[in-house]
Amino acid sequence: MSILVDLSSQTLSWRTRWALRRNRILGSARFQAWAAKIPVFRSVARAKAAGQFDLIAGFVYTQITYIFVQSGLIGFLGETPRTLAEVTTFLEMPPAASERILKAAAALKLSESPQKGLWTLGETGAALSANEGAMAMIRHHALLYRDLADPLALMTQPGGNGSELSAFWTYASKGAGIEQGAAPYSELMRATQPMVWQQIIGQYPFDTHQRMLDIGGGSGAFAEAVGTATPDLELGIFDLPDVVPLAQARMAGTALAGRVSIHPGSFRTDPLPAGFDLITLIRIVHDHDDEPAQALLHACQQALPAGGRLLIVEPMAGTRGAEGMGEAYFGMYLWTMGSGRPRTMAENMRMAEKAGFSAIKELKTPLPMIAKALVATK
Repeated sequence: MSILVDLSSQTLSWRTRWALRRNRILGSARFQAWAAKIPVFRSVARAKAAGQFDLIAGFVYTQITYIFVQSGLIGFLGETPRTLAEVTTFLEMPPAASERILKAAAALKLSESPQKGLWTLGETGAALSANEGAMAMIRHHALLYRDLADPLALMTQPGGNGSELSAFWTYASKGAGIEQGAAPYSELMRATQPMVWQQIIGQYPFDTHQRMLDIGGGSGAFAEAVGTATPDLELGIFDLPDVVPLAQARMAGTALAGRVSIHPGSFRTDPLPAGFDLITLIRIVHDHDDEPAQALLHACQQALPAGGRLLIVEPMAGTRGAEGMGEAYFGMYLWTMGSGRPRTMAENMRMAEKAGFSAIKELKTPLPMIAKALVATK
């Protein structure tokens, strides 16, 4: 059965008509050859060609980056300039392979040879070396890359069906203990979540609240950061029973121990703890499909007192300058994981309104491509 849509009875908008005309022009081999020869169009043509090649070679770039990080070469080059012989010994590879990796990384500005015979970090490599969360995700992506080996087959199945990524994130359903189940998941969250919550520390007035509950708080890193910055704030952490021992261990013996209450449970089956005038969801909502995400927001609204606030911080689709991060990266990642989808700020606001919140507004963050934030009042 054909799935083609009959356009003869539809009125096409000017944007649609423009897109069709543009595509006919850009899709013409004659036009491309002509544009490459005309000085005024040459730079545009070259940029378009480079963009096409990046689409073709992008996976190779990620694998070069994976080698650079997983092998530890990024740290090795960051300590002091190294010779090819030293790199060869470190990598335990033939000299030709080591040199190929160094030159490939240099093309991506991960490495650099500032003088003949010596190698160090390039601009991108130096910046990456300070980003523990990004490097943790690069290592973790080995699962995603294996799942995406046949993307057509992946997308014809229900999201997460038989994927390694789904198995990684659904550790709790297997009844594994801390060592076997929650530890890898929580370690990844510990390393990567600071990239997100650092976007809100200093941007939101946590000191205007008395008690804060962090849902999906994991090992308690965000609660610890907020508690350190806000000495009078009482804190709560709500997470799965397999995870909360990590938070208990983190807080034990610290100055925060007397200010933090730990609440094991699942928002899908258990009521949220009451008595908190601020509830935070840090990179939580987009991990869930619409129905459970909406149920979570409703549960938050029910648990808050009148005037209480909900704070959502996470990467969002439609972010200017980071469109690929939303629908492309997180769209595919969450499909492979088997849960959630990227949402725009407007979509999150509508969901908060549907849950019964009012005075919903966006909070500016330093790096919106990493995370946006919204606050909603009951």
